[in-house]
Amino acid sequence: MNDTLTKLIQRLDEHEPRATLLDRYYAGEQPLAFLSPEAKTALGDRLTTMSSNVCRVAVSALSERLRVTGFTRSGQADSALWTAWARNDMDQLAPVAHREALIHGRSYALVWADRLGRSQVTVESARQVTTLRDPATREVVAAVKRWSDGKVSRASLFEPDRITTFISDSGVAGWRTLETIDNPFGVVPIVPLVNTDRLLDVDGRSELADLLPLVDALNKLLADMMVASEYYSRPRRWATGLELELDDEGNAVNPIPEGNRTMVNESPEGRFGSLPGSDLAAYESAVTLLTSQIMAVSSLPSHYLGVLSSQPPSADSLRAAEASLTAKAQSRMATFGRSWEQVARLVVAADTGVDPESVDVAVQWADPGTRSIAQEADAVVKLHAAGILPTTFALAKLGYTDDEIAAIRAARRAEALDTVGLDLGATA
Repeated sequence: MNDTLTKLIQRLDEHEPRATLLDRYYAGEQPLAFLSPEAKTALGDRLTTMSSNVCRVAVSALSERLRVTGFTRSGQADSALWTAWARNDMDQLAPVAHREALIHGRSYALVWADRLGRSQVTVESARQVTTLRDPATREVVAAVKRWSDGKVSRASLFEPDRITTFISDSGVAGWRTLETIDNPFGVVPIVPLVNTDRLLDVDGRSELADLLPLVDALNKLLADMMVASEYYSRPRRWATGLELELDDEGNAVNPIPEGNRTMVNESPEGRFGSLPGSDLAAYESAVTLLTSQIMAVSSLPSHYLGVLSSQPPSADSLRAAEASLTAKAQSRMATFGRSWEQVARLVVAADTGVDPESVDVAVQWADPGTRSIAQEADAVVKLHAAGILPTTFALAKLGYTDDEIAAIRAARRAEALDTVGLDLGATA
């Protein structure tokens, strides 16, 4: 068995328990934590689904600000590269890659050629793909993708000079070689998108890592509040002077069933009463405290977590509240941008046959900040009128893609020709 394949398969297996846990938190299906054994016994299965899915909000709020809008080569927009990007549905799949990287700390993009010889890009999960890096250069020197069709397991080992396909009946050992083909790229065609701001953290870090204990504590408080509200709406009652009844086994039976609304006491000294209800204000204070910690850790503004005020926020206050989230999005753009540029190099190499290392390409991102269309248009129009921004760049600042900019310019040229034609006709 190939030693590199063995090492990569072991890495996949090592990461699987953590990946499963993170997926459960993202789906809001994690079990309740911080419960005593007595509380678990008392609650049973009644509150197992009690979950405030802050984890999904934290990932979605960040990923929705990461939008690739185009690529440039030698300072000029590359429409052919963007066409290949759109043909592979990467305008829809790139956000999926971002979400996967934010959840698991990393995701992957695989570049190859389809049956027509055109570039083909697919987004891969960290639960199926992993890589090995050269410790000196930090370049990817090997990668594996493992999957199962329900009957047998398959694995593809990607190396700079060749790609080998294996098959196994168990998915753990006994891998047999099926096919080996040459790798025309000369580099591993799997590109990792690593969510990290550390130099040696090659596996990345999940955006959920710091949130897990806080979300567990929040869900515990919400579960406690639900139990307390039940007792607050149906407080415990007591009575004196009633004669207890015994069942066949000699156990005392409550003479007043729980569902009865009317109680009768024949004893002249009998009294009725109820225990005081729970005060839910303490839970509100605790939830507010935990919410503030979640906002500090995740950079989520208060209005993303449902913290409302009597005064509606203005556009400026919203932008100020989202400043930290916007800065985090810009940081992720710098991190993921290098990976998407490597993907673009491989796409150009697959389409043209050139060496991917010879391709000079840069990725373009949409503005991650929150602005109204009127505000953005007003600022860009003023810069364009002052001669600071050319028309093409101004359209890009407004969020138009390269294809839309080309269509707008073509339409303007057609309108200009029509106007000239009308003027010539009037002169004649």
